[in-house]
Amino acid sequence: MFTFLNYYYLCPQLALGQGVRRLHVSAAFNAKAKVSMSRFEPSNFVNYEKLNENVNIVRKRLNRPLTLSEKIVYGHLDDPVGQDIARGRTYLRLRPDRVAMQDATAQMAMLQFISSGLPQVAVPSTIHCDHLIEAQIGGAKDLARAKDINAEVYNFLASAGAKYGVGFWKPGSGIIHQIILENYAYPGVLLIGTDSHTPNGGGLGSICIGVGGADAVDVMAGIPWELKCPNVIGVKLTGKLSGWTSPKDVILKVAGILTVKGGTGAIVEYHGPGVDSISCTGMATICNMGAEIGATTSVFPYNHRMKTYLEKTGRGDIAALADDYADLLVPDVGCEYDSMVEINLDELKPHINGPFTPDLAHPMADIGATAVKNGWPLEVKVGLIGSCTNSSYEDMGRSASVAKQALDKGLKCKAAFTITPGSEQIRATIERDGYSKILGDVGGMVLANACGPCIGQWDRRDVKKGEKNTIVTSYNRNFTARNDANPATHAFVASPEIVTALAIAGTLDFNPEVDYLTAANGEKFKLKPPSADELPKLDFDPGQDTYQHPPAEGGSKLRVDVSPTSTRLQLLEPFDKWAGGDLEDLQILIKVKGKCTTDHISAAGPWLKFRGHLDNISNNMLIGAVNIENDGVNKIKNQLTGDYGGVPDVARHYKVSSVSLRFRPFYHFVQEGLISIRHSLKHLAINANGLSWVVVGDDNYGEGSSREHAALEPRHLGGRCIIVKSFARIHDDKISIKGLATFAPGKVIVKHSDGTKDEFQLNHTFNETQIEWFQAGSALNRMKELQ
Repeated sequence: MFTFLNYYYLCPQLALGQGVRRLHVSAAFNAKAKVSMSRFEPSNFVNYEKLNENVNIVRKRLNRPLTLSEKIVYGHLDDPVGQDIARGRTYLRLRPDRVAMQDATAQMAMLQFISSGLPQVAVPSTIHCDHLIEAQIGGAKDLARAKDINAEVYNFLASAGAKYGVGFWKPGSGIIHQIILENYAYPGVLLIGTDSHTPNGGGLGSICIGVGGADAVDVMAGIPWELKCPNVIGVKLTGKLSGWTSPKDVILKVAGILTVKGGTGAIVEYHGPGVDSISCTGMATICNMGAEIGATTSVFPYNHRMKTYLEKTGRGDIAALADDYADLLVPDVGCEYDSMVEINLDELKPHINGPFTPDLAHPMADIGATAVKNGWPLEVKVGLIGSCTNSSYEDMGRSASVAKQALDKGLKCKAAFTITPGSEQIRATIERDGYSKILGDVGGMVLANACGPCIGQWDRRDVKKGEKNTIVTSYNRNFTARNDANPATHAFVASPEIVTALAIAGTLDFNPEVDYLTAANGEKFKLKPPSADELPKLDFDPGQDTYQHPPAEGGSKLRVDVSPTSTRLQLLEPFDKWAGGDLEDLQILIKVKGKCTTDHISAAGPWLKFRGHLDNISNNMLIGAVNIENDGVNKIKNQLTGDYGGVPDVARHYKVSSVSLRFRPFYHFVQEGLISIRHSLKHLAINANGLSWVVVGDDNYGEGSSREHAALEPRHLGGRCIIVKSFARIHDDKISIKGLATFAPGKVIVKHSDGTKDEFQLNHTFNETQIEWFQAGSALNRMKELQ
């Protein structure tokens, strides 16, 4: 079914239909009318001419064909003539077209932008209120409760958006990635978003990359954005999807092949004749869950499925322009990939992945026996469909197709069943077209247009904490306790239609391809493969108007107030500068054992409400990490008192003065057997009034969401560095980091309690610009110095 080849692989001809030729920009193209990037920003235009100009410069410099992702990324270089370009090695300085922020991360991003002193954002930007709505009793009531509980945060984001020129999507609008697909993504755009599943936009031929809020502020402030030049993994699709097999099964299979680390540092580029059998929203599903293999992003080439989606969502003018530049929006003939995965869609079977990790892939035919062998509960307690990964019109239609067959036989779901529409437009359209009624009649409850249980915003009450149980979802992530905060919940990921079938059957070992259900009259019957329209025959129903435009006259006269007594929001103070010396005698706070994701470092769920208050959210720092000293969670030794306490409590005791700093959210890797630090702390500085400390971690530290709080919190509480590579227990040791004056790769000195010392070579990934940020204390500080 597939092969994985660890060498450069030549990509075949890819084209939009037949007869696409190498594009030569002509006067006819230059004469075309300008096309707006979105209906919300009529004065910002799609600029394929500039993209094409840059691509031609780079192609001549490199003297080779380019992949699609290279075209889009290199086409947005700040300096296409002088930029050093080497896959996997050099850092690129890019000019993204736009920024999108979800409400949890937008709080810190806007607080940081306010501290920059700039009057307006430099690129089109939007805020989307989707993370703070908890699922409890149903969409309308849950939304009303969220608006009340989060009023302070929503008011802050709305007023900050108005003042600084940022579009504001109100709570109830939908999930950020679905809103982007419907309104802002288009072939060839470079978009960064403050959420790890931003790559969803790759289903529309976009390069959409998930980042932390600090990166978004760089772009909004007009600073070139830095990205390590990605490798490119090719995924060649042949054959055609059919029957119960869905686009979700493509990425479930790929996750099983590449694992959660296999895409790290790379863009996954899908191509091949099988692409045309996948809808635009299906491609988005595949790209969305590419975050689960660690990929920078994923992308599909422009084709007629994308064109149709653009036209159906009111962007026919962009589709027409993309047609003219079609050769720019597919790979060059003869381009090379760093590695290749091949999947024959004719042979691909429905999959279900889990539990506890999204790369544990099982064909549906095997899951029953595997569950029995491993002691996984067979009873399905809850089936949950929707989310940013699978909430399209087609997804809802295919699920309704399955549900209708059960209803016709007098059956309802044996498991609890929830439906999360991806956007207000999807909610209104599936309600108009009858899908919502079918899904409700079979036993489903429609939740708010928001993230909900997918990110842990779920007030689940049907099982007790610690009770072993199974749920199945069409979501993307199924880490331990991710959905319901219960570490005993076995969460499995599948397509919406498979989830619906399992909710009806009520058991994990039901395979709809071969197994029978019993109708109300005792008749045995099989479910037929689902079928549904890719897009509504009628136009989409937009539903309620939930968008707030920034004022046309600008926001210079507007105020953004943050109460000094607020528990939800906190203005940031300027970051302290580097004191000019090395880091001496740093205390080791904790040595983390095993997997340490951003959920371990900065938990979500109930902590989301503090995302705009750095001091309060720092109370969750590393509370989920396992201490290698005692295998305890949130239990470390205070080296000053000898007592054991929680990680943030001990860190606060070490820290005497109040400091804050801005960081990148992802940092630390191991290279060539040496300890390598990539500043979880974007800027190091000495806290002269307290005991500074470091964290020692294991492999793949920081896996998970693009959560800058996982880096902000350690620095706020006195941390100076995250070092990742396993070595012996060193909690009583002190660490010094040398060579900061020259900032060449230096060394770390470990002073043991018996007076002996060890030295280790350190690498770093700071470039010249980042060193300037370090010396100034932050990128924003450096920007102020240059104004």
